[in-house]
Amino acid sequence: MINMNKEYLKFAKQIANYADKVMMKNYEESINLDYKEDKTVVTLVDKTINHYLIEQVKEKFPTHSVRGEEESYIIDSDYVWVCDPLDGTGMYVNHIPVFVFSLALVYKGEPIVGVIYNPNEKKMYTAIKGEGAYCNNRQIHVNNKNLGDLGYKTNFEIFNNDIIDEISLIKELKTYSKISAIGSVARSCMAVASGDFSCDIFPGTSHGNCDIAASYLIVTEAGGKVTNIYGESQKYDRDIKGAVISNGISHSQILDIVKKYTL
Repeated sequence: MINMNKEYLKFAKQIANYADKVMMKNYEESINLDYKEDKTVVTLVDKTINHYLIEQVKEKFPTHSVRGEEESYIIDSDYVWVCDPLDGTGMYVNHIPVFVFSLALVYKGEPIVGVIYNPNEKKMYTAIKGEGAYCNNRQIHVNNKNLGDLGYKTNFEIFNNDIIDEISLIKELKTYSKISAIGSVARSCMAVASGDFSCDIFPGTSHGNCDIAASYLIVTEAGGKVTNIYGESQKYDRDIKGAVISNGISHSQILDIVKKYTL
């Protein structure tokens, strides 16, 4: 399994490099966009990267499935590649450099290989289950801040859903933590993994699992903790119930606050 995981990671990094070329080639140009049913933005870039992944998986790992944010290829398999080809599409189409590529290989619901690539900073975040988390081959770790400490930072993306009373939650959180909303869930999760942020709260969307699968592995391998918004573990080859991503130290306190405003 370990040797194959290294091969899977090599493959994931190759897909990330392809995504880098597609994203940056089109970034400065006028971008044709459309809107999905949940009113989030989608572009030809998202679709091109997602489709390329499916074609490559069919060729290299024909017994594996793909669950993509824009397109999926589902067969009877314990192995599922979970991909958000362009996390932060809203920022991308407005030429704001906060967007990443996210890909995980999930085995029986649990991520075993993860890659998140930030093309703007040329940072490749990687993890293999049980082998730590890395950024450009340098090991990374979460910070050791407690909720309420000076410098405790939380990212919270507002999705206008009916899961959480987001405004009330933010009002309470800001008494303990600095709050940001940088526009890319996977990018902010990497800030948690590398110690820049202490927490990220993802309420969830109709395609929520694609945003978190790779982040789950990289953050946990960096020493952090990830659960759904109810504090439960979850499988990442299917839809999820949002996510709370943290350095692990004040995770239960964050969950207690989130639960107060869960509808």
